[in-house]
Amino acid sequence: MIDVTHLSKRFGKLEVLKSISVSFESGRSYAMIGPNGSGKTTLIKCILGMVIPNAGHISVKDKIIANDWTYRNQIGYMPQIGRYPEQMKVGQVFDMIRDLRSESKIDDDLIKEFKLDKMRDKRMHTLSGGTRQKVSASLAFLFDPAILILDEPTAGLDPIAVETLKAKILSLSNRDKTFLITSHIMSDLDELSSHLVYLEEGTILFNDSIDMLKEETGEVKLGRAVATIMRRNLNEPEAV
Repeated sequence: MIDVTHLSKRFGKLEVLKSISVSFESGRSYAMIGPNGSGKTTLIKCILGMVIPNAGHISVKDKIIANDWTYRNQIGYMPQIGRYPEQMKVGQVFDMIRDLRSESKIDDDLIKEFKLDKMRDKRMHTLSGGTRQKVSASLAFLFDPAILILDEPTAGLDPIAVETLKAKILSLSNRDKTFLITSHIMSDLDELSSHLVYLEEGTILFNDSIDMLKEETGEVKLGRAVATIMRRNLNEPEAV
């Protein structure tokens, strides 16, 4: 579905991505993690076309995305912090995005589950951070995209909303879709993802199934397995 080939990106003298190559296949959910400054956000922005790499290329369904914006119609993106016109009403935001995309296939399950259909006349500036997250999640899934990129999707959501969103992700995870999920909550990633891509200092240190990672480290929980990999990279003694 998504192929990243020898991708490099610099910001001034800082090399953020160092000729990385990775593929994200259909029918799989990938947890993308790494320390702050590891390059995961830059990689996501390159996939979205928000950052132009210095070298290498990205293909979506075997088509290089450079100078072509149409591939974005296949992507649903949930940012960590959604920014919307403050004076617009909730219903106007959804109507505007529908008009921009002009697609007939609509998945409004989350709008109904989050009861956003009952908040159509509320202005965006009056919403809490958690409700804004619900708007972002609903927009990401709205057009039933083949690729879903979710950046800290459960951050700021109340417990019921978290479980609602998780159930939605899991209901689609066995279909022909590709999920890229970033989160600092390892238990969420363990529950929602089948594979893990671990970045550090612009390079990929691990790219395999989560089951393989657990087997390699001898850990049952994803958080402890990732910590083991990090300690090995730093040559620190492993926790007992």
